[in-house]
Amino acid sequence: MKKIEAIIKPFKLDDVKDALNALGIQGMTVTEVKGFGRQKGHVELYRGAEYDIAFIPKVKLEIVVAEAIVEKVVATIMEKAKTGKIGDGKIFITKIEDVIRIRTGEKGESAI
Repeated sequence: MKKIEAIIKPFKLDDVKDALNALGIQGMTVTEVKGFGRQKGHVELYRGAEYDIAFIPKVKLEIVVAEAIVEKVVATIMEKAKTGKIGDGKIFITKIEDVIRIRTGEKGESAI
């Protein structure tokens, strides 16, 4: 099993979620986050005053999937989250040792 964490632009969330649902992904965790990468924030104008926005609002998706579909899930996220502009985000993939469903005690892939 693998955990896929994707940091994407907030307005791309519905496109990514719908595409993952079409793949059969039944669950994910979505968190509103702030951060910056190479774009280093930006300056906004509000009521005539300039404000330096150092942390850009993003959305973090966390999905645990079987190893057999990792590449398909990653390709789907990349396709649906891409705008071609700086700040499209990143995808991190890590190994998951085990998963336990609290309600039933199921373990492993059946608990996903």
